[in-house]
Amino acid sequence: MKTQSSDTSPAAEAVLIQLARELPPHRKLEIAFSMTNTVRQLARAGLRSRYPEAPKEEIDRRLAALVLPRPLVLAAYGWDPEAEGF
Repeated sequence: MKTQSSDTSPAAEAVLIQLARELPPHRKLEIAFSMTNTVRQLARAGLRSRYPEAPKEEIDRRLAALVLPRPLVLAAYGWDPEAEGF
C-alpha cells in the first residue's frame, strides 16, 4: 500500500491515522488553527523579505491578496494587487 508521504512507512502512517481518529473534535480544530497560524506567519515572513520597507498595513493587504479573490481585496482594502504589482 502506498502512503500519503514518500518518507513514511505504511506502519507509521497507520499509527498516525489511528491517533488522528482518536483525537476529540476540539483538539482537531486546535491543530487546524495552529497550522493556519503557522502558514500565515510564513507567508508574512516571505512578504516582509520581498517588501522589507513595507509598513505592516501593506503586508496585511498583500497577505489578504494571497488568500482572497481580487474583488474582495478591492472591497475590503480599496487596494488592487494587480495595480500594485503583486
